[in-house]
Amino acid sequence: MKTESKPGLPLESVRVLAVEQYGAGPFGTMSLADLGADVVKIEDRKSGGDFARSIGPYFVPGDDGDESEFFHSYNRNKRSFTVDLTTEAGQQVFHELVKSADVVASNLRGDVPEKLGLTYAALKSVNTKIVCAHLSAYGRTGPRAAWPGFDYLMQAEAGFFALTGEPDGPPTRMGLSIVDQMTGLGLAYIVAAGVVGARASGMGQDLDVSLFDVALSNLGYPATWYLNEGHVLDRLPRSGHPSLTPCQLYLTKDGSIFIMCNKEKFWPNLCRALGRLEWSDDPRFKTFAERLENRALIQEMLDEALSAKTTAEWLAIFSGDVPAAPILSVDEALDNEFVQTQDRLIELERDGFAPVKVVGGAYRSSAAATPRRAAPKLGEHTETLLAELGYDAAQIDELKRHGII
Repeated sequence: MKTESKPGLPLESVRVLAVEQYGAGPFGTMSLADLGADVVKIEDRKSGGDFARSIGPYFVPGDDGDESEFFHSYNRNKRSFTVDLTTEAGQQVFHELVKSADVVASNLRGDVPEKLGLTYAALKSVNTKIVCAHLSAYGRTGPRAAWPGFDYLMQAEAGFFALTGEPDGPPTRMGLSIVDQMTGLGLAYIVAAGVVGARASGMGQDLDVSLFDVALSNLGYPATWYLNEGHVLDRLPRSGHPSLTPCQLYLTKDGSIFIMCNKEKFWPNLCRALGRLEWSDDPRFKTFAERLENRALIQEMLDEALSAKTTAEWLAIFSGDVPAAPILSVDEALDNEFVQTQDRLIELERDGFAPVKVVGGAYRSSAAATPRRAAPKLGEHTETLLAELGYDAAQIDELKRHGII
């Protein structure tokens, strides 16, 4: 009788060689590792590896000295392999790894992958199915290929600053490195797409994603409105929606609450919850268009009605009938009962040391639990992987002696 195999994490058959640093690329490959991929982080021992290993201000003790909490935030569930890609011998070792891999993923300045031999043209003779996924600031071609670039620069140039904050305030960035992390997920997406394509066709390819293109593409409908209608979206008071009302911040007895009645049915629900059902029949507020025309009046009415109770009291009353959320600080967001009781915060285990507490990944599998391995030490898995590739102890010692690994 044939035994049925049990499914595991969906990317367990995929090996990714990640030539990466800092945040965007590591965030993307960590997402792949959370889903089971064998992500091998390629680092240069002479330079200290990924420079994020030394980023503060907060560290936890480790075997080889203090370990960056920033680094642990982006590198769980990976393995670390050290090799000098600038040497011929290092390239030979790297090519042996490429033979065993599905993907070479990088997040380097746009002109660097070709210099380090990380493109499909350089690697197809080693592995015809290899997918070369490149994350860069501005792309690998064009006048900015050699430009360095970072998240806040993209937010500034792609219009995010002009859309964030109050109308009378200065241009303002988002509080998080949102472009880095969106682009990291873009990298994970092209990796997965590339593997599907390579396994179907037998041929790999180069795939690209850039910080700038992701930032620009996320302008979404405001971009479409400008390109077709010439309409330039402005910042709105209290982070209001450009066309839907009520959808903004409102005042309560002890602070504020964000309400989003973004379907017609939610306006009557809100009126009922407030004990003001007559508002739902008021001809001034019957449709989105009419409510938008009377946005200022609705704000005044809701501020007055909501000020009768605390934010927590209103959330209990709304309870799924009216889309609403409290306005929380970072500490309040992490201490939130919904976060604390739903396994959204995890501990990364470390031998002999206290675990590192982090926010877990956004993806969950019904077949297997997400692994919880702490970020690797520099070169922690180099010798193990070389042995798997057929290198013996003498060959490994020789590579060490010449500073190749």
